[in-house]
Order: sequence, then C-alpha cells, then structure tokens
Amino acid sequence: MNDELNDDELLRYARQILLTDWDMDAQICLKNAKVLIVGAGGLGCPVAQILARAGVGYLHIADHDTIDDSNLQRQTLFTKDDVGKYKADVAKSALIRQNHLIDIDGTVIKLTCDNIDELFGVAKFDLVIDCTDNFAVRDLLNKSCIQKNLPLLSNSAIGEMGQIAMFNRQAGCYHCVFGAEMGDDNNCVNSGVLASTVSIIGSMTAQIALDVLGRGNNPIQGQLLLWQGRQMSLRKLNFQKNKDCPICANLD
Repeated sequence: MNDELNDDELLRYARQILLTDWDMDAQICLKNAKVLIVGAGGLGCPVAQILARAGVGYLHIADHDTIDDSNLQRQTLFTKDDVGKYKADVAKSALIRQNHLIDIDGTVIKLTCDNIDELFGVAKFDLVIDCTDNFAVRDLLNKSCIQKNLPLLSNSAIGEMGQIAMFNRQAGCYHCVFGAEMGDDNNCVNSGVLASTVSIIGSMTAQIALDVLGRGNNPIQGQLLLWQGRQMSLRKLNFQKNKDCPICANLD
C-alpha cells in the first residue's frame, strides 16, 4: 500500500488533486488501484487511456484480436503502422508511453472457461471493465466476477447508441438485467458504429471507474445508462437483483 505521492506524481496529477471533492486521498486510492480491462477495441482504448493518464496504479489489458484498417476509425491507441499486430501488445506499449508512472501489462488471450481463472489470478483486481462485443465473453465475465465478488463495469456501443452498468452481488448481475437469451447478431462489424459513440461511452465508463476507485462511490448503483447520440439523450433505467437469478441470487 502506497500512502503518498512522489514529486513526479504530484506534478502529473496536480489538476485532479486541486478538485475539492477529489484531493490527495482520492489520488492515492487511484495509485493503489488495480484494474482489468477486457477488450482493447473502440471502447477499451478510451477507457484505458483515461485511466492510465489519470493515474490508476496498475492496468492489465486483455484481448485476443489483431489490428486491421477498419479499426483505425475509432480505436485511438492504434495507427496504420500497427495493422496486423496484437491489440493487447500495442495498447500496452502505447499506454506506457503515455504514463510511465504506472504499471501496465497486456495479455493476448481469448477468454474461455478454461483460462479465465488464470487471467483473474494475475493480480488482486479492484475492478473489472468489460469492453467486449461478444455475449459469450460478457456472460463468462459476469459469472466469474460474481463468483469472485468483483465489481464488473460493463459497457457497449453500436451505431449511435451505447449503454453502461455496474454489476455486483448487491445490486444484481448482467444476467439479472439481460437474461440468457442475448445473441451476437448485432455488432460493429455488421451494424456499424460512429467514432464519437465509442469515445463518449468509453469516457463515461472511465468517469464511473475513477469515481469508484478514487472516492469509493458508485454513481450508477442499480442503474442502466442508455445513450442515444442522434437525439443527444441520456437516460437512466433502474434495475434490481433478480431473486431467482441462477448466477447471483444465493450470494450476498
């Protein structure tokens, strides 16, 4: 546990520390935080960049995919020179260049029920952020986080719409809200996505993560945020833990 900031950190994070409702204590909490980000695509890039620049002490990026030209429209950690390389590797290198004061790791991995425990065992994570576009992986992350009593911050974006929610044992899990009948028919590959949509959703996700990690406050407890870019509308829908949920019903 690091209970102070060095001179370089004080200079780097000065504008955050000046905030009356943030201050030194929140920044030290951030320095000691460990976050796993699953997915280094359109959402994972802005989330990782903001958390890295803000001073989260340890970030671990997990992704199995490689970079292609169509990614460059919205995946801000990558350039033309990175095409063909693994996203996790390039993201790690880019984030290290952006903030050398924190620890950053990357794992090239396609999550399955056989390897997810190994990934979760890399560090004692305080928060897991789901930035994937695959229901099977979302479902797997949800089950693992509930079992390990880890908060799961989940976000998604398609077209000009996005959504964000925080799942945990107390408020309810992904299965409570969406059930088991979600498929992968709609994704960015076949439905498209506006570059600004992932930037907005990723930035809001990072804001929530900073609040949770720095101030111990979850501003969307029991709520699903819905963004509609074309109408510039943001709605909050309340949800509750399903007492019959097969994933989290019998857990405190």
